[in-house]
Amino acid sequence: MSIQKYQVFLHVTEAGSVSRAAEDMGLTQSAVSHALSSLESEFGLRLLTRSRSGVRLSPEGKRILPAVRDILSAEERLRETVSSLHGLSTGTIRVASFTSVAVHWLPSMLKAFQAQYPQIRFKLLNGDYHDVEQWLEEGSVDLGFVSLPTRAPGKVTPLMEDRLLVILPKDHPLASLPNFPIGYARQEPFISLLESSDHDLRRALDAEGIRPHIRFITKDDYAIIAMVEQGLGIAIMPELLLRGRTDNIATLELKPQASRTIALAVTDQGQQSPAAKMFADFVIQRVRSEALNQL
Repeated sequence: MSIQKYQVFLHVTEAGSVSRAAEDMGLTQSAVSHALSSLESEFGLRLLTRSRSGVRLSPEGKRILPAVRDILSAEERLRETVSSLHGLSTGTIRVASFTSVAVHWLPSMLKAFQAQYPQIRFKLLNGDYHDVEQWLEEGSVDLGFVSLPTRAPGKVTPLMEDRLLVILPKDHPLASLPNFPIGYARQEPFISLLESSDHDLRRALDAEGIRPHIRFITKDDYAIIAMVEQGLGIAIMPELLLRGRTDNIATLELKPQASRTIALAVTDQGQQSPAAKMFADFVIQRVRSEALNQL
């Protein structure tokens, strides 16, 4: 069985399109279609359903996909292990993160890590908490940044406590207060993330028995900031996310204080590539080192 057939199958399922997968892999559409047909013929199963909107996994394809991922991960680990025995550091690391980490942590981390290991490649996926946990559960990524508590599998290492702050329009009557009593969220027009993304906010509000007056709901963190700037309401957001974005809003600490815990979830250590293990250790050491420097 050619490993490329598995690679083609995985790329097509992730891209949702034969043409897009062919472009990503540098192959012709006919070569991709032939590889898929050959794989389905060898298995004696229909793995994909095709329509005008693209391709989707069949029920049989959904059952087979995790095993295909395992095979490709094992092949990647084998190549990286052989490279490490030759004194080389290569491979691809798949990292999932949510917006604040993707914007304010990952770029500098990647730059520093690449300076040491320039041959290592990265595949970066950005989504909300739910997306990251799902990618970790599916095995689509090697490691992911999560907020505790989490359902993410594998080893989870807490990294940092991140304060939750209230953001208001600069001219809001409450903007001059020393802090924001959380009970005011009952009466102020409130802008919230989707329910799958706002666990931090809900924990803070539920702890005080508060039901906010939600006026708007969105999945985009920075859309919330823009809406607050326009005076459409207030919101509660993590401090890390707000870095460099507070020129046109007021920020207040919550009363009582609330925070989230950012953590790193690493999938099954036995299935980790040498490169992914190195990067996970690097991230943990870097965050802890920066925290010590701020003391």
